Amino acid sequence: MSTTQSERLRELLEPLVSSQGLDLEEIAVDSVGRKRVLRVVVDSDTGADLDRIADVSRALSAKLDETDAMGEGEYTLEVGTPGAERALTEHRHYVRATDRLVKFQLHEGGELVARILDVDDDGLDVEVPGVKGRKATSRRLAFADIDRARVQVEFNRKDKKDMKEEEEA
Repeated sequence: MSTTQSERLRELLEPLVSSQGLDLEEIAVDSVGRKRVLRVVVDSDTGADLDRIADVSRALSAKLDETDAMGEGEYTLEVGTPGAERALTEHRHYVRATDRLVKFQLHEGGELVARILDVDDDGLDVEVPGVKGRKATSRRLAFADIDRARVQVEFNRKDKKDMKEEEEA
């Protein structure tokens, strides 16, 4: 039997989120002054656009209204996605971050910034960008070697389509 409110909410809401084709990534209940805020983070392999977020938000709101899961007091429901610099904590997060630049905190100490090339059950193949004219190098990371990983925002990265167009020009 669940003991915390977040665990009870997860048990109640996860099947509903899954039925919408999304993964329930996170639930948090925070107090803001006298009001409470229920934050629900959802995602999928193909992402979640505003229409999907609105649909799941309406479904969650209706489910919460028909139960006493949030108690009697007022609360605000916020439904969103993990954001650009998401932490990678599950296998599916690494798969979704394929081709993205990630900052890894390694178990043996130190950090590594590399692009995820491939993910399997044991770990990932990454490409470490070259520095000062050096070529990029490939490396294998086991999941056990990773303490933390977070996607990095790249403002000037060209996507594969742009690079192909430049090569053809």
